[in-house]
Amino acid sequence: MAHDLNKDEHARRETILHSPVIAIVGRSDDHYYTSYQVGEYLIKEGFTVYNVNPNVDNIDGEAVYESLKDIPEKVDIVDVFRRSDAFPNVVREAIDIGAKTVWGQLGVENDDARLLALGAGLNFAQNICLRTEHERLFKGLQQG
Repeated sequence: MAHDLNKDEHARRETILHSPVIAIVGRSDDHYYTSYQVGEYLIKEGFTVYNVNPNVDNIDGEAVYESLKDIPEKVDIVDVFRRSDAFPNVVREAIDIGAKTVWGQLGVENDDARLLALGAGLNFAQNICLRTEHERLFKGLQQG
C-alpha cells in the first residue's frame, strides 16, 4: 500500500528503516552542494547510494549513472534533487524501474508527481530532506 509520507510519520520512519538502496537523482560532485552532502551522509550511515546525473562522470571515484534504468540493482528510494517541474518525469522513471518510494528534497514538490506516484503504488514524499528526517527519526535513538 502506498503512503503519502508527508502525512504519515510512522510510514516515513518505516520507509527509511527498510530502504537500504537509494538513488540520488541530480547529485552533484561539488562538495558545497546539498545533494553531495546528503549522499555523503547516507553513505556514512550505511546506505547503498547510486548517483544519477547525466552531466557528471564520477563522484569521489564512484560511478554516476545517466538514468535510473542504468542502476544495476533494485532501488528502494529515489531521492530527487531536481526542479519541481521535472519531478513527474522522475516519478515515471521510478515507476518503470520498480522503485518503492519517490522522495522530493526540500523545494521539490509537484502535485502531479504526487498523484502519479501514489496512483502507481509508490510511497511519496515531497519538500522534505531525507537526511534531516533520518537524523531526526534515528540519530536520537542511538545516543544515551
